[in-house]
Amino acid sequence: MGWMAAVARLRARREPGVLVTVATVRGHAPRRAGAKLVVGPTGTWGSIGGGNIEAVAIDRARELNGAADPEPELMEFALNDKVTGRHGVQCCGGAVTVLLEPLPVVQAVAVFGVGHVGLELARILARHDLDLHLVDSRPDMLTDERLGVLVDAVAQVHVHHTPLLPEAVLGELPPGTHVLIMTHDHAEDAALCDAALRTAGLGSIGLIGSSAKWSRFRQRLATEGGHDAAAIDRITTPIGLTGITGKEPATIAVSVAADLLRTFEQDRPWAVPNTIAEVAYPTAAGSA
Repeated sequence: MGWMAAVARLRARREPGVLVTVATVRGHAPRRAGAKLVVGPTGTWGSIGGGNIEAVAIDRARELNGAADPEPELMEFALNDKVTGRHGVQCCGGAVTVLLEPLPVVQAVAVFGVGHVGLELARILARHDLDLHLVDSRPDMLTDERLGVLVDAVAQVHVHHTPLLPEAVLGELPPGTHVLIMTHDHAEDAALCDAALRTAGLGSIGLIGSSAKWSRFRQRLATEGGHDAAAIDRITTPIGLTGITGKEPATIAVSVAADLLRTFEQDRPWAVPNTIAEVAYPTAAGSA
C-alpha cells in the first residue's frame, strides 16, 4: 500500500498516524529527500531507508500517536561510524533531517435527511475538515445539481442514497461518528433512532423534533424497541444551542452546527468528556 492510500485508510478508520518525510539530505543517505513513511497504531507503510533512521522515527511516531495534542517536529541524523544510534550504526557518510507530521483523527458526522435543514447544515459542516456522510431515501435530494453547493468542500463528503433501509448505513459508519436524524418521515426517524441505539460505537445521537414527537418516540423505543431509559437518554432532542429559537432552515442549521462544534471540542483528548449525547441543550430551534 502506498503512503497516500495509507493516510486515507487511517482517516477512514479514524485512527491516529504520523507522516514521516525525509526533509533534507546532505551527502550520502539511504533515501532521497521526499521519501515517505506512514506510521499507524499497529502498522507502517512506505520507507525512509530502513536502519536506525527508520527505527528511531517509528519509535518517535508511535509516541506522538499516543500524545494528547502532538505537534510536527524535526529529527536530525548524522550517518557516520562515530554516532551510535538507538538501533545501530549507519555509516553512509551523510546527514538527514526527517519531518514527523501527526495525522489527526478527524471527526465524522452523518446527517440522515438532506432536506431544507439538512442541506443548510451540510453547507456549514462541509467547510470543516471532517468526514461528512449525507444519507437520504429520496434521490431528488442527492442530485449533483442540488449538492453542487458542496463542490468546494473542505470535508470529505460521502453521499448515500438508501431507498429502502437508511438505517443500514449506520453499521457502515466509522467509529465515533456523530449522528443527526432529520428526515422527512417520522416513521423513518423512529426506525433510525431504534437502529442507532442498537449500533455499537457511534458518537452522539441527535434527533430534530418537537417535545410531542419525542414523547411518542420515547414510549415506542421503550415498549416496542425494548430499550431501557439509560439507552434512550443517549438521544438528544431537541438539538441546537439554547436561546436560538428561529425556525428558518439556515437558523436551525447554524444552531445545530455550533452545538456540534462544541461537542468536537469536548471530544478532544485533553478536554473533559462531555458530549451532546450526555447533555441536552433544549431549544425551540429543534422543532419539526
